[in-house]
Amino acid sequence: MAHRKSLQRVRLDDRRFPNRCVRVSGGSEESLAGCGVDEPAAMLDPRGNETRGHIPPEGAHFSSYPEGSVQPVHKKSTVKELLLIRRQKWGTEPKLKYAKIEAVSPETSPHLLSPPAPIDPNPCQYFPPAVPEIPLASPVRFPPAPAPLAPMSLFHWQIQQEAQKVETLSAETLSMQDSDRDTFLHIAVAQGKRALAYVLAAKMAGCGSLDIKEHNGQTALQIAAATDQHLIVGDLLTHGAQINTRDLWGRSPLHVCAEKGHLLSLQVGRPPPLKCPELASVRRKSQREWNGVVSPGSGQPLEADMFNYDGLTPLHTAVLSHNAVVKETRLLENPCRYMTAELAQKRRVYLECVRTLMNMGGHYGVKDLKSGRTCLHMASEEANVELLGLFLEQQTSLAVVNEKTFSGNTALHVVSSLQKHPAQAEAVKLLMKRGADPGSRNCENEQPSQLVPEGPLGEKVRRILKGKYIYI
Repeated sequence: MAHRKSLQRVRLDDRRFPNRCVRVSGGSEESLAGCGVDEPAAMLDPRGNETRGHIPPEGAHFSSYPEGSVQPVHKKSTVKELLLIRRQKWGTEPKLKYAKIEAVSPETSPHLLSPPAPIDPNPCQYFPPAVPEIPLASPVRFPPAPAPLAPMSLFHWQIQQEAQKVETLSAETLSMQDSDRDTFLHIAVAQGKRALAYVLAAKMAGCGSLDIKEHNGQTALQIAAATDQHLIVGDLLTHGAQINTRDLWGRSPLHVCAEKGHLLSLQVGRPPPLKCPELASVRRKSQREWNGVVSPGSGQPLEADMFNYDGLTPLHTAVLSHNAVVKETRLLENPCRYMTAELAQKRRVYLECVRTLMNMGGHYGVKDLKSGRTCLHMASEEANVELLGLFLEQQTSLAVVNEKTFSGNTALHVVSSLQKHPAQAEAVKLLMKRGADPGSRNCENEQPSQLVPEGPLGEKVRRILKGKYIYI
């Protein structure tokens, strides 16, 4: 009875305290709560979980354990050991072995740290066998590499494109004219299509129809000069366009450029400078007899002193245009900065046109066909000191300074008769320095001093004509 009561008490204690360890000795029980077994370790132990809360059946006795002995309890010291046991039981993760790292002395040679690998006696087993070579009957000859293409400009590329478009046009089609008698070349030049004009000019030059004129009597070259398309002017001259052709007003391309101040187009038609000093001296000494120079491209003589229907040469036209700008500048009231700069730019452009025409063979001593004026007379009409100085610097100026018009007036007569012109005294002084004759008489038997107007400015001019204040 005593043994049965003790078993019942153990069962009640197990139900109340399932995690408590009990030691049974000689029919008595003792609590092992303080025996050193951790509760977390007992929870992780699978064998402890299986027997935890198990009630032994009736009739079970503990006679197999000797009296005074303790029932064996599986004691796990740490959680780490329990985890290792579970891993070994499940076999989910192999046990890794890490190499032991030993400290290396700094004095140890780096060659001794890693001993050389043993030499494999059969290295060929790691490489696939080589493909056997097939002997060729003859060596292979590769085609030569293409030569690098030369760089092409945009203009040459455009020429190629336009040439493909007009290659089927016949000579009759190229010479066809519309209601204004314009050809395809006239229209292309007027629109500024240089590449198309170049191709059409090349084809029309071969057909002999390059100098066809429209309703105003202008060729494609004259239209290019009138619109100041200097690049097209150069292309047409290269193909052999006539440079001495006239329009309905008798103007040549040089007249048009001189009148409008198209300096770039005028310089395209200028021949290259003479490098031979002997030829250059001949040109300077015989400018009066110089009929012209060879035009570039066409090989035709350039008539720099061609007269238009007004009896003016291109150089006359350029001088009159320069005079117009000088007069506009003089009569301008309250000029603004922009207007003054624009007029000064025009004066420089026309001055360069005059110089270019003189280099092309134009002579400033040639008289116009209506009144017999030279360029000196025309410059004296406006007291244009800038042009007078340019003409009088020439070596032949002494032979031209006293040239007379059809009415017998010299340049000194013309400048002395000006009314209230601020540059009159300066122009008279410049002519007197260069050899102008103050005693020359015109057809009305008048000397320059008799044409001077009254006033303080007139008195100063009379003194200069008498030889006073010339070098002041």
